[in-house]
Amino acid sequence: MPQELKYYANRLPDKISGLSEVEALRVLAAEFPGKVVFSTSFSWEDQAIAHMILANNIPIEIFTLDTGRLFDETYYVWSRTNEKYNTHIKAYYPQHEDLQEYIGANGPNAFYESIQLRKSCCYIRKVEPLKRALAGNELWITGLRAEHSPERKGLPQIEWDESNQLIKFHPVLDWDTDKLTSFVYQNHIPYNTLHNKGFVSIGCAPCTRAIKPGEDFRAGRWWWEDKNNKECGLHVRS
Repeated sequence: MPQELKYYANRLPDKISGLSEVEALRVLAAEFPGKVVFSTSFSWEDQAIAHMILANNIPIEIFTLDTGRLFDETYYVWSRTNEKYNTHIKAYYPQHEDLQEYIGANGPNAFYESIQLRKSCCYIRKVEPLKRALAGNELWITGLRAEHSPERKGLPQIEWDESNQLIKFHPVLDWDTDKLTSFVYQNHIPYNTLHNKGFVSIGCAPCTRAIKPGEDFRAGRWWWEDKNNKECGLHVRS
């Protein structure tokens, strides 16, 4: 089945060519009924995509990864989104045995000590729960944008994810920040107020800070590390 799905991924760009983001989401939901999921971190991007799905009643499941170290503002926008759209966004959590073992051996803030320990924390809190969330599905919708990093500028809108053995679709890949924020404001979409304070990429509270004028988009994540290592493992390209 994965090989057939991988082959089919090459045909999908033609099926959505020229369609709006909402129309493309509808087509893909129909192509893979009950097998399309959208992962949200409640960022600008993800809130825009959630609005497209929920306001148009497109049958796509939305889930989030609750790492246990999120900002209060993130939990607030999660609650506001559930209320506005009368929905219940599903949450996946770390396996408590793995987390307990990691913290017992290394302490609660070990991710500051080395890249290896930080990546281990990311794996327990995000990567492993993501794999459970994606299991059995065929298409994963993400909020990746080309502006996020130089590595993402060359991404195709639809790609094969070898690591998770499914297709990925990035509906707002080519949106710039002005277009994105205008869409959020015009549609009165709940958003994370940390964005108003210089936070552009919002993850776990201990690992996220506001960026300074002129800094790179990813400068606010794992700022104590070399910029070439700033990935948590959720999006791995083959």
